[in-house]
Amino acid sequence: MQFTGSGSEYFRIWIVNLLLMLVTLGIYYPWAKVRRLRYFYGSTEVGGAPLDFHGDPKKMLRGYVLTGTLVGLYSVAGNFSALAGLIAFVLLMALWPALFKSSMQFRLANTSWRGLRFRFRGSIGGAYRAMLPLFLPGGLILGAIVFVPGDTKPPDWYSAFLGGVAGAVLLSVPWLWWNLKRYQHNHYALGQQQTELRSTLGAFYIVFLKTLGVTLLAVGVLTGLLLLPAALGVAGWSAPGGGGAMGAALIAFMIGMIGGVFVVQLLPRPYFSSRMQNLLWSRTGNSLLRFRSHLEFVPLLGLTLKNWLFMVLTLGLYWPFAAIALARMRLQAVSVTTRIDPESLIDRARTQDGEAAGDAAGDLLGLDIGL
Repeated sequence: MQFTGSGSEYFRIWIVNLLLMLVTLGIYYPWAKVRRLRYFYGSTEVGGAPLDFHGDPKKMLRGYVLTGTLVGLYSVAGNFSALAGLIAFVLLMALWPALFKSSMQFRLANTSWRGLRFRFRGSIGGAYRAMLPLFLPGGLILGAIVFVPGDTKPPDWYSAFLGGVAGAVLLSVPWLWWNLKRYQHNHYALGQQQTELRSTLGAFYIVFLKTLGVTLLAVGVLTGLLLLPAALGVAGWSAPGGGGAMGAALIAFMIGMIGGVFVVQLLPRPYFSSRMQNLLWSRTGNSLLRFRSHLEFVPLLGLTLKNWLFMVLTLGLYWPFAAIALARMRLQAVSVTTRIDPESLIDRARTQDGEAAGDAAGDLLGLDIGL
């Protein structure tokens, strides 16, 4: 895979999109997203041929309005009473998997390569099995709030229950992520070629545990950056005429705190992104084709540091250049291997493809919900 996008080209698209969204109070967002996706897809070449995006902004606008209405109702209902918030949450939970499946279907059906539309073959039932576990902890907590109002003393079991839910969520995050990604990666299709995710749950737990280790390392660095200036300040304060040393130590403490926050934010995220991309895409494929990803952590960390630095220095105007650089690194780390000649694969897919664009008019009219 090759990415041919240019930061200067995308900057012009980005700044126009931003201005039009401000003028239209956000209504232009679907059209802005289509322009962005068409540029990024058209700059992504697989085997020398670019991808293309055919999404209809009007359909996307309907999807955003529907999603925004549901989320808004949930937010407003929670201000009236915990029971109303619970009912709205259950309604959102009941509809969200269907919306998620529809959004995946819309995105793939409107993506093409060499004139062929992709497909997403996930079922509604699979979407509910993949996504309902994500909502269960929130539903349990809201239910506990409804049955134990805040103006009464909670029973003895209340704190233990909330602690148990929080602990169960932390322990099950890798499983929840694996369950969701398995639903997605098991149902990508081009013609009759459909992918599957050949990764174990244990591999996901290993990535999450290693990311936790990197996070703890970052926290250790943060603690060192904060404690060293504090210790110097105490020593300087105790010494005769040490007021200046104390002031310098306070300044160093503030700089260390800001730098430490950057360390905590910067280290875990690139590490998780690189390891998870490699795990997901190197285990995705079928008997005739498969993907491979070799995104390295250190170059991604360096690029992240560079992007953050230039975005701070330019007050955010470097964002389009950062997005292009990140897309190039992530996409060009991926390759596709086939057991048969690509021309034969395309010819076979074209004879079996039919009218894949019809998939975009599937459940809930193939609405895009902004994923």
